[in-house]
Amino acid sequence: MSNDRSIQVVLPSGHRYEIRIGKGALTAVGSTARSLKESRKAVVISDSTVGPAYGKLVKKRLEEAGFETYDLLVPAGEESKSIELATEIWSALAGYELGRDDLAVAVGGGVVGDLTGFTASTYKRGIDFIQVPTTLLAMVDASIGGKTAVNLPEGKNLVGTFHQPIFICSDVRTLKTLGDEDWANGFAEIAKSAMIAPRRSFYEWLRNNAAGLKEHDEGLLEQVVYETAQFKARVVASDETEAGARECLNYGHTLAHAIEAAAGYGTIGHGRAVAEGMRFAARLSVEVLGLDPRIVKAQDKLLDSLGLEAIPWVAPPERLFKIMKTDKKARGGQIRFVLLDDITSWKVQPVADDTIISHLEAWCMAKSRLIEKNGGKMWGEK
Repeated sequence: MSNDRSIQVVLPSGHRYEIRIGKGALTAVGSTARSLKESRKAVVISDSTVGPAYGKLVKKRLEEAGFETYDLLVPAGEESKSIELATEIWSALAGYELGRDDLAVAVGGGVVGDLTGFTASTYKRGIDFIQVPTTLLAMVDASIGGKTAVNLPEGKNLVGTFHQPIFICSDVRTLKTLGDEDWANGFAEIAKSAMIAPRRSFYEWLRNNAAGLKEHDEGLLEQVVYETAQFKARVVASDETEAGARECLNYGHTLAHAIEAAAGYGTIGHGRAVAEGMRFAARLSVEVLGLDPRIVKAQDKLLDSLGLEAIPWVAPPERLFKIMKTDKKARGGQIRFVLLDDITSWKVQPVADDTIISHLEAWCMAKSRLIEKNGGKMWGEK
């Protein structure tokens, strides 16, 4: 435990919590939970993939710390972020007779974290919860900042709350079991952070170490989780409810969410979609903010080096545009993008509909050519 790294998140509301990162951080999850809570009960919420291993381990650590512990398993996958499943969890918490001073613990990736946070924030008007992220994406992004949500058929994360965890425990040993798409999901959010973080040295470090990260070098992974989590923690500390600076974290996400919705949730991984959104936003930035085209190429190269090459997938531009119009970041009917005018320099910019449609049409034409090169098959087709 002495080698673990710690980040303190201190929010304007006065709420504070620790992010602990390291090999072996899970060892003390129970004792840390007990130091934060005098409650009697804790429920561990995990999914069918993670639960049998890490969910069971966390449950054991909580029991050793004196908690009366229950566990819930949800199906793995984006489809679990639904009102229907949230209702089942609320009913289960009521059945366990959890009180307002009891505890929920999310063990898994972003889906489990979002779902647990959302149900914890609304059950009895809010109970505390702990995040135990077991994917790279969750460690560097989804577990930090208190954004919780479920999806609707009309779009991703349209029903949600801000509900901060009381502790985040990121044990990088859990990354050993990740599949290729899980790695892609995390690398995309790391690349996004490197493009918008105020220190250009982060971008340069990532560019220089991309090959080692792609090979899953454990030391580099621990370093990049720490660097990316620290960046997000600083952003969240300055803007808890996405009223200003925190909007930068949506870089690449406007098109990404439209891609995920149009493809059907779970068809294209979040990381692949974000990488596509970053490529699109950078090209849009050239026209709208005058971004140097060389930065577009540099970003493309960075994404490629992390295994996030452009994918052969397309949808009608009108369909993507319609979904963007329902995005929660839209204001007054205008679609807003996080755009770059340089590496580390960004701006939230309303963009005219005709400009977006023009770029979508160009993006779709390029995608159609890529599909042709792929033998006519789109991403995800067998």
